[in-house]
Amino acid sequence: MPNLENRVAIITGAASGIGLACAVRYAAEGAIVVGLDKNTSAEWAAVEAQAAQSRFHQVDVTDAAAQNAAVADTVREFGRIDILLTAAGVGAGGPVGMLEEADWDRVIDINLKGTFLSVKAVLETMSAQRSGSIITIASVEGINGTEGGSAYNASKGGVVLLSKNIAMDYGRLGIRCNAICPGFIDTPMLHEVMGLMPELKADVIRETKVGRLGRPEEIAGAAYFLASDDASYVTGHALVVDGGYTAGHSHGIVQMLGLV
Repeated sequence: MPNLENRVAIITGAASGIGLACAVRYAAEGAIVVGLDKNTSAEWAAVEAQAAQSRFHQVDVTDAAAQNAAVADTVREFGRIDILLTAAGVGAGGPVGMLEEADWDRVIDINLKGTFLSVKAVLETMSAQRSGSIITIASVEGINGTEGGSAYNASKGGVVLLSKNIAMDYGRLGIRCNAICPGFIDTPMLHEVMGLMPELKADVIRETKVGRLGRPEEIAGAAYFLASDDASYVTGHALVVDGGYTAGHSHGIVQMLGLV
């Protein structure tokens, strides 16, 4: 029997990239999947093909009323919410002195405030159930800084600490909360950023110890674990899934020693 049989999962940013991959994986594991995204997606058909039941709501995560309405619809139809995964996000930034206030606000509003609003929307239901798994998508850039990444780094660092705070505040109500910190994953958002700086891709791959970009499905695997009963004693954790990018710096020594 699939391990998420009949569990109700809400996923933000579900139209593409990591969010879509998680939706497909949850559906394959038997979950009822509810996707939220400001964009529509032809790829959502892959979720519908896997899921016993699925729904899609076109929602901007910065709109609290719209998120609350989607959650209310979900509870009305399915009776509960077992999993929330927050994958909605944008990548943008720049050194502080070069960053426009409007750009800062946009990144913080979507990545951090959007996560806050998503969690806030499901807490009443999960608290009444005395159960739930909340999984936030942060980033390795929320653990270690990256040149020129001020707004994005700040937003994802905020997501990491917000997740730990949720775990502390709601753990005794049976609600777990963990962050996933992906490395550089082959998604449309990454292509958009690297398209502006093509030399960055080779450097990122060189610093990633497995020698390649990650796949969205590899993040979905971690998201499945954190949603499952196998992670019943895991909360307040920031799980790094980065191919070894943050393990340390590479200086070509293994090549000099003939190990690769």
